[in-house]
Amino acid sequence: MLRLQAPLPDDYTLATEPELVSRIANAKRALGDRLVVLGHHYQRDEVIRWADAVGDSFKLARFAADNHQATDIVFCGVHFMAESADVLTGDHQRVILPDLNAGCSMADMADIDQVEDAWAEIGAITAIDRVVPITYMNSSAALKAFVGRHGGAVCTSSNARAVLTWALERGDKVLFFPDQHLGRNTGFDMGFGAADMRVWTPHQDCGGLEEREVKDSTLLLWKGHCSVHQRFRPEHVAAARAEHPTVQVLVHPECSHDVVEIADRVGSTERIQEWVASAPAGSVIAIATEIHMVQRLAREHADKTVFSLDPLICPCSTMFRIDAPHLAWTLEALVDGRIVNQIIVDPDDAEWARVALQRMLDIT
Repeated sequence: MLRLQAPLPDDYTLATEPELVSRIANAKRALGDRLVVLGHHYQRDEVIRWADAVGDSFKLARFAADNHQATDIVFCGVHFMAESADVLTGDHQRVILPDLNAGCSMADMADIDQVEDAWAEIGAITAIDRVVPITYMNSSAALKAFVGRHGGAVCTSSNARAVLTWALERGDKVLFFPDQHLGRNTGFDMGFGAADMRVWTPHQDCGGLEEREVKDSTLLLWKGHCSVHQRFRPEHVAAARAEHPTVQVLVHPECSHDVVEIADRVGSTERIQEWVASAPAGSVIAIATEIHMVQRLAREHADKTVFSLDPLICPCSTMFRIDAPHLAWTLEALVDGRIVNQIIVDPDDAEWARVALQRMLDIT
């Protein structure tokens, strides 16, 4: 999805680190309780140091919604996260994304037009009222609204099994988007086999499937993926175990199934944080998720050996775009009474997205 962030003035791009630290601190002090800065786990340390709360996207959105006194929510994450915060916060609150180019390639792999086309094609083949749409939290507000309108729900990486179980109590089939790997890993965890799951490929007639495959599938998995988590391979697990015989391999469920099935533990960013914190001193832990979070965990738990499962360390090019200059620019604009990069979800989409999110909360 194309988003255009105007270049910052030289005053910010040429500022030194100490200058930016001073300017951000002064701006935060001036804004006081009207400001909340949210930092996703995957953000740079130069941004995380200013966060009033750190967590995954849904946890942060709920934190913002629960802080009614704050009118300005600066979300250091990506576009879909800021949208979720706008959906959940009050009318008196404004959500701001410091860099509009901060996005999620996986979320952009399914857009509303593609999903509506798929829904129509599936409805031409099978009883659409027996199909339940489920979208991962890593998706646009428009897709969350779509599942809300059509009787579905949102899920996170930690509650996907509960949400899919709920869906299959109400229908015979699930259309799951945008991440095929989370859907597949959850399906296997629920006892389904490969024959029960098919990948729906947008831009291809009938998703690249035969009509019989659509009818016989229980889980139709959108052909989307996380560019970072898909990099982790079984050979990385084998190499880590060869070098560190006692290593614990922790992976995110957005990884491919061949990695997930040989890992020691599979869980969300929040669960990975908990597992590392609770591991005894001297533990050796390899983690398959975004490198900034892994490096931060290594620093915070110096009594343990924590490293990335992928030795090439490829960060997400959009997930951590927000930096100190963009944060300083955003906060100083607020001090001057200017709102930059406000994220506003269409009111109708916001209403139905809240329905889908509330269903998830009711399920879990």
